[in-house]
Amino acid sequence: MSDYQIPKVWEWNEENPDLSGNRPTAGPRFDQDLPVGDAPLQVYSLGTPNGKKISIILEELKELGKDIDYDLYKIDITKGDQFGSDFVKLNPNSKIPAMVDQSLDPNLKLFESGSILQYLAQKYGHFLPEEIHQKTETLNWLYWQIGAAPYVGGGFGHFFAHISQAMEYPIDRFTKETKRQLDLLDKVLADRPFIAGDQYTIADIAIWPWYGELVLGNLYKRSDEFLNVTEYTHLRNWAKKIADRPGVKKGLTVDYQSIKE
Repeated sequence: MSDYQIPKVWEWNEENPDLSGNRPTAGPRFDQDLPVGDAPLQVYSLGTPNGKKISIILEELKELGKDIDYDLYKIDITKGDQFGSDFVKLNPNSKIPAMVDQSLDPNLKLFESGSILQYLAQKYGHFLPEEIHQKTETLNWLYWQIGAAPYVGGGFGHFFAHISQAMEYPIDRFTKETKRQLDLLDKVLADRPFIAGDQYTIADIAIWPWYGELVLGNLYKRSDEFLNVTEYTHLRNWAKKIADRPGVKKGLTVDYQSIKE
């Protein structure tokens, strides 16, 4: 039984002052110049599930023969790179990924993985159907992923894999929601080959790095056994199918350039 008492007014007690820690304020914490390459697309990201979405769609577009040229820079969120002044100018929310399309005048700044996926799909004419019903279904699932995944990452993943002492209540709470989401996807994929229907879309690209990697055992150590993911047959088959795509394989093995000289 915890002896914690909720105060009348919450106050922040900075016990962990490292740059990567959460704080109750936004904005830059230090001056940091970001490198800018010559490629039309400048991507500032990391190989997290949200970051993988962008490298995957870029490599998928290249597989289709699109003239895609991008510079990819590593924003190490464990070292607080996301709070540097230049990065905060790109994304005031201090989260990866962020991107600049410098083929436009003025340059176009983008942040939030869903926004970047939708922009690239529209710019290059792939992975977002034009027909209104199919397009809407794709966006339905894209935005579902944006809203649902924090329960998996910030909820289940945090309490299952990233704290030193197991806590039954939050693990039970977020495990139930994570399994509900896995069951939802499994039921959807029982009737269609891809998330939004018959076509591979940005919905698949958005959902796979979270839920596909989770049921393949690549997201959190031992979580596949703990969640009994073998019961999600249709979801696992979809996850394996996506993992075998050449663009996905290349998107997972891209090289990140350092932002520091």
